[in-house]
Amino acid sequence: MSGVALSLALGACGPQESGEGSSGGEAAEEQDRELIVWEDIEKADGIRDAVAQFEEENDVTITIVEKPYAQQIEDLRLDGPGGTGPDVLTMAGDQIGTAVIEGLVKEVAVEEDVQSIYTDAAMQSQMVDGKVYGLPKAVESTILYYNKDLITEEELPATLEEWYEYSKETATGDQFGFLALFDQIYYAQSVMSGYGGYIFGQDADGNYDPTDVGLNNEGSIEGANYIQKFYDEGLFPAGIIGEQGINVLESLFTEGKAAAIISGPWNVDPFTDAGVNFGMAKLPELDNGENMSSFIGVKSYNVSAYSENAELAEELLVFLANEENSRTRFEETQEVPAVEALANDPVVAESEVAQAVAEQSIFAELTPNIPSMNEVWTPADSALQTIATGKAEPEDALNQAVETIEGQIEATHGGN
Repeated sequence: MSGVALSLALGACGPQESGEGSSGGEAAEEQDRELIVWEDIEKADGIRDAVAQFEEENDVTITIVEKPYAQQIEDLRLDGPGGTGPDVLTMAGDQIGTAVIEGLVKEVAVEEDVQSIYTDAAMQSQMVDGKVYGLPKAVESTILYYNKDLITEEELPATLEEWYEYSKETATGDQFGFLALFDQIYYAQSVMSGYGGYIFGQDADGNYDPTDVGLNNEGSIEGANYIQKFYDEGLFPAGIIGEQGINVLESLFTEGKAAAIISGPWNVDPFTDAGVNFGMAKLPELDNGENMSSFIGVKSYNVSAYSENAELAEELLVFLANEENSRTRFEETQEVPAVEALANDPVVAESEVAQAVAEQSIFAELTPNIPSMNEVWTPADSALQTIATGKAEPEDALNQAVETIEGQIEATHGGN
């Protein structure tokens, strides 16, 4: 996908026509003082001032290009070898393992004092085999959005079971209580994990074991059985199942037809623009006393392996992700910063979305960042959709999904 250039780089001066001006070598060196940064869509304003400061202090010209961050690794595969890729890009934390295996990003030499300013989970997302491949710029987690015109903060059910009962009382076929995209593992894992399910087992050092898939263990099956009753009793409309489910769910909320939904910080601006009078909170508890889990998503800045100015790009990476610039980026974008000290910053602490994400993060887990995770999404989602539509029972569907996942991991990664 082609990006939208937001800051046009000024071309460096070429060799002078007179042979006694600057030498060709000097011109080439000046030409090299250019960097390209791939930033997320509609997020460039968050780094514009920092980029300008870095340009001035380092005599470098920087071009900012906006691209959807989840697709940047795909574009890098094509643009990097062609010489048109970025020096610094934005990535999702769960893509790091794949990017490292494919040789798309460089290891970065950041000191421990730099690493220590970030939350442990955010920094861990940037590490593979003990080596650092980027710095976290923002963290996100699914949270509960509720429509204040339909339900007040004081009336919010504390548990998922209470939301189930609330939905039975309020769902009419056109109006709904609580909705979630539980036909997708990204969302369903919040219930399955709360009952003891997991995607990959981990060793004592926190390394994922791709040969230990827990999506059909007792806890996962219990969670899937619980999820199933929302569909069986018509509390979730059929329209929120499948590829268009997210659009239907968001439309129901913006139209005032759902009291509460599970979504993420990415919807703060769209819901605000739609005029929804909404509040945000952590996800509810389960009937076993555990809070619903969620995946911590980490956005990061990483240095392309194809960068011809990798050292300068690394300096920019550290600068963009430092505490001061992370705070500024939050003020502009409302993306929750990964810098631990900013959790107590007045500007961040007063933000409802930051508070909700911070509270939910206590119960959240990192999305596995090993390449084998690529083999999980489609089979797991397919299994959950058969459960949601009543085409299979949870145990059978999850057993089939795990068999498919294990086969794909062995075939594609040799079990790694």
